[in-house]
Amino acid sequence: MAVLSNCKPERVFHYFEEICSIPHPSYHEEKISAYLVDFAKAHNLEYYQDDLYNVIMIKEASEGMESAAPLILQGHMDMVAEQEPDCKKDMLTEGLDLEIVDGFVTAKGTTLGGDDGIAVAMILAILEDDQLKHPRLEAVITVSEEVGMEGAAAIDVSMLKGRKLLNLDNEMEGQFLAGCAGGCRMEIKYPFVKESVKGSLVSVDVKDCTGGHSGAEINKGRANASFMANRLLAAAVEVSDINLVDFVGGTKDNAIPRATSFKVIASDEAVKAMEAEAAAIKNEFAITDPDMKIEFKNEGDVTVDGVSAADSKRIVELLLSMPDGIQAMSHDIEGLVETSLNLGILKLNEDHLLFASALRSSVDSAKKALMRKVSMVAKAYGCDVSAHGQYPAWEYLRVSAFRDEAVKIYKEVTGQDAVVETIHAGVECGLLASKLPGLDAVSIGPEMYDIHTPKERLSIASTERIYNYVRRVIEESK
Repeated sequence: MAVLSNCKPERVFHYFEEICSIPHPSYHEEKISAYLVDFAKAHNLEYYQDDLYNVIMIKEASEGMESAAPLILQGHMDMVAEQEPDCKKDMLTEGLDLEIVDGFVTAKGTTLGGDDGIAVAMILAILEDDQLKHPRLEAVITVSEEVGMEGAAAIDVSMLKGRKLLNLDNEMEGQFLAGCAGGCRMEIKYPFVKESVKGSLVSVDVKDCTGGHSGAEINKGRANASFMANRLLAAAVEVSDINLVDFVGGTKDNAIPRATSFKVIASDEAVKAMEAEAAAIKNEFAITDPDMKIEFKNEGDVTVDGVSAADSKRIVELLLSMPDGIQAMSHDIEGLVETSLNLGILKLNEDHLLFASALRSSVDSAKKALMRKVSMVAKAYGCDVSAHGQYPAWEYLRVSAFRDEAVKIYKEVTGQDAVVETIHAGVECGLLASKLPGLDAVSIGPEMYDIHTPKERLSIASTERIYNYVRRVIEESK
């Protein structure tokens, strides 16, 4: 029996469970895209699938709604694939293990992908419902949103007639997003030389940090495990030379790393310095990261090829010099992060250290200035630097007829006032607006918590409320 069979709305959770059974991390959307195409064929919908696996499905207006303006429904099919260290699931080949806990859907040991699988599930339930009165519906479901919105950047939307867009990639019920930051990914490579070294090999694990979304939760002051690991190394190099043997942390540039590990040839004095720094770090982050662990293991005397002492020190200095976290708060909107970056991926390869950061800003000039700063710091240390996946900010419209309509209906349905905000996280509306002149968009969604982490959970009751609200918006389209 399906785990979610008793959850309402039944068809929404039917499709969500089917989606969760299909592996769909970013850059691995072939199977979920094929599933969407099969759905379109089974329901006789006009559909388009491009080489990246973006899918557009179109359902013509129901009888009596032909004169209503077309409505675009939009979400993304990829998910952030994160898992607990002891979870053995292969998220590239296996579906998720769902469970219901205290009114929430979650996945055992992994991210859930409610961001944005629940949007896709709601869209499918709407498209299959032939009893629903609706205008022309244009469903746009993109790939690679979580790695720089590459699907939305490349998608051809010339067949779309709609200029009202309801994006379903929000995680806070009652919050209507009307603008977001732009951003990009910066990748930096530091080349190093190796040397044969003999000494005491120490393994260090920084783990069980809280982590989170590098946009939505960058303002919570949580520890970045990779920067915490580098703080340990910085304490060590103040005492004596070290030789890095391994260094790896994070898997997604848009997720704050929860775990980072390294191996280093270090003196006893250097180890004592790292242990003292570890105690200080845990004390600093006792509130934001109460479960953080920093574990040391002495693996004995060895002879290995390690990063030279000079390059090991330069790596530590480079990472210490790199900006991270909030860089500026908005002057226009109180409490909104304007500009930030997150070191999300770090890996010591055979001849270079690779790290990647996600940069965000609601002010294009500030984003460019931060890109320039990161690039100059990196090049000062002899690094190769590249930028990928740039996407524009979604600019707030002071006059928005569709937003006003959506807010009015929300008040009628719930009795509550919607909160209209702009956010620091990226939403695809900005890219789509650049392709569809005159686009009027708003972003909503059901309550989710701890997205991009294995603690991610989706509220069942909130999903039902939001789905019923979306149906009402569709039915009242003019």
